[in-house]
Amino acid sequence: MAELDQQALHSEMTAWRRDLHAHPEFGFEERRTAAFVAEKLRAFGLEVAEGVGGTGVVGTLTRGSGNLAIALRADMDALRIAEQGKQAWRSQTPGTMHACGHDGHTSMLLGAAKLLANEGGFDGTVRFIFQPAEEWGRGALAMLDDGLLERFPFEEIFGLHNMPGLPIGHFETRSGPVMSAEDNFEIVLKGLGGHAARPHAGQETLVAACALVVNLQTIVSRRLSPADVGVVSVTELITDGTRNALPGLARILGDCRSFRSEVSAAIEKEMRRIAEGTAQAYNVAAEITYTREFVPLINDAALVDEAFAAARMVLANNVVHVAAEPMTASEDFARFLDHVPGCFVFMGNGDTAPLHNPAYDFNDEGLLHGARFHAAVVRRRLALGS
Repeated sequence: MAELDQQALHSEMTAWRRDLHAHPEFGFEERRTAAFVAEKLRAFGLEVAEGVGGTGVVGTLTRGSGNLAIALRADMDALRIAEQGKQAWRSQTPGTMHACGHDGHTSMLLGAAKLLANEGGFDGTVRFIFQPAEEWGRGALAMLDDGLLERFPFEEIFGLHNMPGLPIGHFETRSGPVMSAEDNFEIVLKGLGGHAARPHAGQETLVAACALVVNLQTIVSRRLSPADVGVVSVTELITDGTRNALPGLARILGDCRSFRSEVSAAIEKEMRRIAEGTAQAYNVAAEITYTREFVPLINDAALVDEAFAAARMVLANNVVHVAAEPMTASEDFARFLDHVPGCFVFMGNGDTAPLHNPAYDFNDEGLLHGARFHAAVVRRRLALGS
């Protein structure tokens, strides 16, 4: 098999990435993106399945007679953010942009598929999973519910994410907890609104809501063990009041993060107790809705070692790092790890705007590093002669 020209591959990946960046699509709307991916995979000689979990794509590449199958995953969706960039490849879709680098992740995995299809160097089967709707935590479940593991079985899975602030060409991950669970909540307080000049005549909800926002801050500081990581953030307080009318309805919405299911359960239990108690103290009613959107991402220790070894095959040893601590952001990749062991890693995006920022752009200098890392993982896990 012919070895690919690395510079030509990088130029091609850059063109793919910029095309995808200019045409962002929100979760489960990635029809153009999915068609783009499927067309490339077929051109590389892979077997391709479209419409997996809605708009997901799975490419399969087999070499030799090995029985092991591993998966590599990239996310495809964009965000509802208006881009502020001035580059020629800026978003052509008003109000939507690739503010998290999924255009880069997709292009890196396409690059790995082309590299492995042309060069081989492994014995077994690779599943290239292009996932929709990562940003709102539904795409992985949609693919799994559509029979991903039954239709395209694999024994382990690897994924990566770009990281602004980490230098280009640098790599980091860790064993165990890497990214947190995300829970969402909504507390609705119901009372009796009235004239602002006569608060005693009703059961207004604004003072109760303000008290509840403060009381919720005691969950982490007074109810969780200091050894556990937990975050409770109120992000919205909405009422039906106006300048001279006290509200009879208040909605408190927010977000909780944790790394263990026991902590998530404790946060919910305490939130319900505090909300109900605060509502009773202010003579209003409380309705609490608590949902679990993302599960914690827990890396398999043995596969982390394999990922480090693969990274050192394609990067200098001194740029491969153990991440100091887990982060309280969340990632839909974790859903796959409920079924098979895997490893999720971070690769440097250099000195760019933060993720989910309207000025963010994926750094194309990292594309080849990501493709080569994916290929190195495959060649280690599906080694010839193993």
